[in-house]
Formats: sequence, structure tokens, C-alpha cells
Amino acid sequence: MANVITGLLCCVFALSILPPADARTSNTEAYDKDTALQISQAAIGNSLGDYTFIATNGREVRLNDYLGTPLLVSMIFTSCHHICPTTTKHLLAASEAAQEVLGDDSFKIVSIGFDTLNDTPDALRGFARQQGIDADNWLFLSATPETIARLSQDLGFQFFPSPRGFDHLIQTSMIDRQGKVYSQVYGMQFELPSLIEPLKQLVLNRPESAGHPISALVDRVRLFCTVYNPATGRYEIDNSLFFQIASGFIVVFGISYYLLSEVRRARRR
Repeated sequence: MANVITGLLCCVFALSILPPADARTSNTEAYDKDTALQISQAAIGNSLGDYTFIATNGREVRLNDYLGTPLLVSMIFTSCHHICPTTTKHLLAASEAAQEVLGDDSFKIVSIGFDTLNDTPDALRGFARQQGIDADNWLFLSATPETIARLSQDLGFQFFPSPRGFDHLIQTSMIDRQGKVYSQVYGMQFELPSLIEPLKQLVLNRPESAGHPISALVDRVRLFCTVYNPATGRYEIDNSLFFQIASGFIVVFGISYYLLSEVRRARRR
């Protein structure tokens, strides 16, 4: 009898220290990088919903406010002590390099806190200050759990609670002028071309320049002549391409002039 009572007490104790059912369920959803990457890639082409966020100054920001301008979206959580700060600082350096060749107002950036319990406007303001970010084209935004869930699905972004805070794929999503996912950039310290090459396509293929031949030509020249220099780690204007283009025009003009002259001579004869 004593053994039975002891056994029952042990069972009661064991049940009492188990986590709640919902917590046990969430812990079984292990983060798998390959699956997360597939979901992220499958999101390319998705249209983002018109969600509402709160900026660090307390004002409301709608996602549709960014339509017409290329947008970079970085999902972070402010209690992260290494990955999110490192990723954000690198994104700052990459965005500054992009602005040097594409222009200060050529694109926008938002960092969105997905840990809705802790990523308040105050927490995000402190996070931005710690990373040294005070750029006119960059906002840090908080949102409701429902908004984060729906936005994450649109972006193909997965995150799971873990002892380190959250496990998630390190991605920066590039959104085109129509509000669709155009490209995904992965890693804390990605190579500049992985961000700037697709951004060049979005910035320099401007719909407003389509009806203006001169503007379209300037955009095309900038698109092909702005190249990455591995020696300096920066994007630069490759002047040699201008000389090659000029040489090509001269050759074409010379050949055309020669052929036209021959045609005129033949007519005189």
C-alpha cells in the first residue's frame, strides 16, 4: 500500500512540473534551416498586405506608404545581443554603400520587431540608438501579434522561441515598387553585391523614366557602369565602360559614314 501511495505521489509531482500543453507544443516545432530557406524563397513574388505599425516616435505607419519606392525589410528582436545588432550594423554599412551610387532617397528601410511582447517603440528606439542608426530613410517599427504573424507569412519569415530568445533565418527582404517580395538577402554579413545588384535593378528601372529617352539612357548607363570593386569592397563608376561605349559609337558612326559615302559614289557613277 505504501508503495502505491508513493507511486501516485511521484506521478502527481511529475505532472506538476510539466510545462503547459501549448508550451510543449511550441517547443516541438524545431527550427530547421533548410525548411526555413525553402519557405523564404517561395515567398518571392508575394504581395504584402497593408499593415499598420507604430514608429519609435509614436506615429502610425502603413506599409502602403512605401508603395512606389523600393523597400528593405529586416525582422529583428531587441533582446538579441549578437545576431540582430551585427546584422543591423552591416545593413547600415551596405545601405550607405548603396546610397553612394543610387542616391540618398532611392530606397527605404524598415526594421520590424517581431517579439511583440518586448519590442515596444521605446525598446526599438534604444536598439536603433545602440547601433548608431539615425538615417532619414530608416524606421524601426512595432506591431501587434496578428500583424507580425500575417507579415511573416507574406515574407516567408519563420521564428521559433528558443533558450537564446528566438531561432530564425537571418534575412533581409527586398520589396519592389508594387509591394511584392522581389529578393531575399541572407546572413549577418552578406556580400554587398547580393543586396545592391537586385536593388540597382529596382532603383534604376524607374517607371517614370520609361517615357523619357534621356532619363532612361542615363539610368541604363548607371545600371551597367556601376560595378563592385572587390579590392576596395565598394561600388564604383567604371569609367572604362564609358570609353568602351564611346568607342563603340565612334566605330558604328565611322562604318555608317563609310557605307553612306560608298552608296553616294555608286549613285554618281
